[in-house]
Amino acid sequence: MSKIPENYLPPKDTWPEYLVPEEFANTPDKLNLADFLLDRHVREGRGDNPAIKFMDKTFSYAQVQQMVNKFGNALKDAGVEAQDRVGIRLVNSPQAIVAIFAIEKIGAIPVPTSPLWSSEEVAFVANNAEMKYFIVNAPLMEPVEKAKSELKFGTKIIVIGGQPDEVKANGNLVFEEMLDKGAPNLEASMLDANDIGIMLYTSGTTGLPKGCVHFVKPAIIEAQIVNKYVYKMKPGDVLGGAAPVSFAAGFGTFTLLPFEGGAAISLIPKFTPTEMMELIGKHKITVLTGLPTAYRGLMKFPDFKKYDISSIRLYTSGGDALGKETLDGWVALTGKPIWEGLGGTEMLHLVTSNTMNPEPVPNSIGKPLPGVQVRVVDAEGKDCKPGEVGSMILKGASGTLYWKPYEDNEKLLKSQKKGVVNGWNQMGDAVYMNEDGNIFFVSREDDMIKSSGYRIGPAEVEEAIAKHPAVADVGVVGIPDPDKGQVTKAFIVLKPGFEGGDAFFDELKEFLKEHIAIYKLPRLIEYVDSLPRTPTGKLLRRKLR
Repeated sequence: MSKIPENYLPPKDTWPEYLVPEEFANTPDKLNLADFLLDRHVREGRGDNPAIKFMDKTFSYAQVQQMVNKFGNALKDAGVEAQDRVGIRLVNSPQAIVAIFAIEKIGAIPVPTSPLWSSEEVAFVANNAEMKYFIVNAPLMEPVEKAKSELKFGTKIIVIGGQPDEVKANGNLVFEEMLDKGAPNLEASMLDANDIGIMLYTSGTTGLPKGCVHFVKPAIIEAQIVNKYVYKMKPGDVLGGAAPVSFAAGFGTFTLLPFEGGAAISLIPKFTPTEMMELIGKHKITVLTGLPTAYRGLMKFPDFKKYDISSIRLYTSGGDALGKETLDGWVALTGKPIWEGLGGTEMLHLVTSNTMNPEPVPNSIGKPLPGVQVRVVDAEGKDCKPGEVGSMILKGASGTLYWKPYEDNEKLLKSQKKGVVNGWNQMGDAVYMNEDGNIFFVSREDDMIKSSGYRIGPAEVEEAIAKHPAVADVGVVGIPDPDKGQVTKAFIVLKPGFEGGDAFFDELKEFLKEHIAIYKLPRLIEYVDSLPRTPTGKLLRRKLR
């Protein structure tokens, strides 16, 4: 087993307090993610059940296990040991799932990386994680090739797809050849509870990506909690959506939760309304998950009513503010609500959900999941009153544990109100809680606009602007102002046929007075062709600033 240096994790007295609900207290201390998520179902007689649906193909649990065993053995033959880090830069595909489970089965640590990261970001994360191998889809190789000269730890590249001769000529390994040569039998490498199971990097919305460490036992308990109380997936269910498994949100949603319950996943390489609607019918999707932007895209899709969506029992959302208008519009369109929740890379997955209510509470991210404690505190750390905006802190099954916590990183985290204080995880989110215990997301702490003594959440202003019939997309940030501290600026993408200018800005401000308070109105406006977003569609306000 590869030994991880002690100083690669924070001092233990600064770790978060992990809370384990009593119903999961008997989770064993010797575990393996792939054994729990994949092998367990084959052992218990569910090997013929569907695990992956991709285009016109269906792969059973037993078939996936066989491929995982072969590739896992190939990785071991290539020198990968337990606790080695293996990066992935992959589109959603059966090969991606096989690669992830194979890494986990031999006790190594999968490190998802965004398919949109530049060569500089690729090199930073590969070096920061000290990746032994990096598994990459051929079409995503260009930034990786550019980053090769900057890799400091001898990272070798395994390429999925492409021409084998060309792949090898560039000094890389061929995934398909490794898979063919691997032996078909493989025992899972059982890890201790506090061995690392997954390393997820933040999206880099507020600086360079930060590695978030998740131990094996907390990862399994978190998957059990979220599936039991939010998704409720079991054999026969099919989870659909477009979140990339090479990104933190998609990794948790598509490689942990459905396999915890023995369900299947429907994979789509890239979201388009047409392909998503076709797959709902073809794969008989029962649970659909997506960002609010995806649901809004589907609502605008003119052929929506032509498709059969009767198989779907549950719609979920997170990652950005859903808004009452989208929730009401979706209920009017489909007869079913969207259940919103909040999670985070640092906490592995969801920590709150509207499924804790009999019906979704509009504009709320719901209540804490069982085993999760949430407080809303002011700048002095005192609990806020109901309705008062403050910082969200919490404890749960998983927690914030940053890889290689160097001093400059610590200073940045403190400025963002992220990290761990006295065992409590700071999420960096400004929220308020009502008397019923429902939580309402206002803004990221570092996105909060502070103008003339007012605290303005950009998401609320964006939602109001998006209601204007001329607006296709919008992002709002605060920019420095010598008199007010900050003023609100809107970046707007107009729909075809509309023209920006002073007249439109004046009209927009009059329109907004019907929806938000006057002090929240944008003072500046800029018309742009597109907005910077992460692969999951999250707005990169840092780049707008």
